Amino acid sequence: MGTNANQNSSGRHAVFAYGTLKHGFANHYFFRDARFLGKAKTVVRYSLYVDEYPLVYPGQPVSRIVGEVYKVDNALLSRLDMLEGHPRLYRREQIEVILASGERLRAWIYFFPEPRGRLIPSGEFKPTTALGSE
Repeated sequence: MGTNANQNSSGRHAVFAYGTLKHGFANHYFFRDARFLGKAKTVVRYSLYVDEYPLVYPGQPVSRIVGEVYKVDNALLSRLDMLEGHPRLYRREQIEVILASGERLRAWIYFFPEPRGRLIPSGEFKPTTALGSE
């Protein structure tokens, strides 16, 4: 029928990054050709954990997750799916986020199916988070 709420007719998707895809982290280079829409938070509360890598578990409402939103094309979304192991490891789902500007939009997020590692109650993955200082 029509396009998804987070995709326009040109095949562009909004993606919410909360971990190593964010600016300043190892996998941010994936977004080199993407358009940065802004910093954002999830509308719904989830739980952020850090194990070998950050993960968001949807089954525990702990905090709003802090991240960044990027506009990506179909090809980049497919590469992100491969990076995140969707649907075997992470599951890509649509959620509502609020940009720092106050604008609400639907974006893809990669959820992990179970809690694992250390809970980050603030909901924000920072460079110091991986070192255990949060």
